[in-house]
Amino acid sequence: MGNFQAKMFNKKASDPKNKPNKILEAVALKSGQSIADIGAGGGYFSLKFAEAVGSEGKVYAVDTNQQFLDFIRKSAEENKLNNIITIIATEDRLDLPEHSLDFIFMRNITHHISNRAKYFGNLKKFIKPGGKIIIIEYKSDKSLSFRGMFGHHVAKEIIIKEMEEAGYLLEKDFSFLPEQHFTIYST
Repeated sequence: MGNFQAKMFNKKASDPKNKPNKILEAVALKSGQSIADIGAGGGYFSLKFAEAVGSEGKVYAVDTNQQFLDFIRKSAEENKLNNIITIIATEDRLDLPEHSLDFIFMRNITHHISNRAKYFGNLKKFIKPGGKIIIIEYKSDKSLSFRGMFGHHVAKEIIIKEMEEAGYLLEKDFSFLPEQHFTIYST
């Protein structure tokens, strides 16, 4: 089941209607940088980030599902990418190196986090001075869709407010995604 889900996550992430190339362009990773992909799922973005940061950079693929991390590890090996480190996360613990990340990337996972302002505040210890947090989340949906019925969305205004409570400033706000909002924050 894990591999099937991981493949489905990657299929959705890579779908042209979800504009993955524009996301990568907006993130603008450079060789040698480091990024944590929190909620990495099937690893689509982790693998793309690994290519972008090159052999001198690091990508931390973080998830609560060990099967997803195993899938990412295997995909990295198949693609000869040696710069992806997989990390299992628990609800209250992330084993990321402190003060080492240029970016933290969170796509479609903030609706799973219970105390977001506190969680976001705790991420500060992992980012370098000048580091950024990238959040892509589903737009609010009151329809009978899966997102609407199961609350798989958080309004952009709520995330901005929670990030401000955690001590971050909204730096960029992109509007090119059809189903999600996309914001970047700095400390």
